[in-house]
Amino acid sequence: MDRLRQRADFLAVANGARVNSPAFVLQSRGRDDSGPIRIGFTVTKKNGNAPERNRIRRRLRELVKRLDPVSMQPHHDYVLVGRRDALSRDFTTMLDDLRIAFTKPARHTAKGPNKGQVTGRGPKPDPSPDPRPDPSSGPAASRKPD
Repeated sequence: MDRLRQRADFLAVANGARVNSPAFVLQSRGRDDSGPIRIGFTVTKKNGNAPERNRIRRRLRELVKRLDPVSMQPHHDYVLVGRRDALSRDFTTMLDDLRIAFTKPARHTAKGPNKGQVTGRGPKPDPSPDPRPDPSSGPAASRKPD
């Protein structure tokens, strides 16, 4: 098992399927080559200061070490995105969550110009004219300032 290190690889996996958990998000993407399974770890700044982020990252790495590689699909890239709950969540519970995340069918989210929004839905514009009077006409508009 190799590590993901380049930003382009992380971005490619971010466009793939994802499974949510309280302590992390598992992103996955299949590859067309015959290379090994690759995994990356990321924790954003909103999860705390540098020591807290490093502790989250270390816990995620240890989870993957203890997980049997048979549960991962060959020729896939994975990214574990750490969440703040990874600091306080029980380690065995997180390990069970990770096992479940690898067996759960992943939900694919489209990333594009609409950022996953379904087109053709949402509020429709009201075709009726505005019933309020135009402020530029009327008695107040004809008065001159003093």
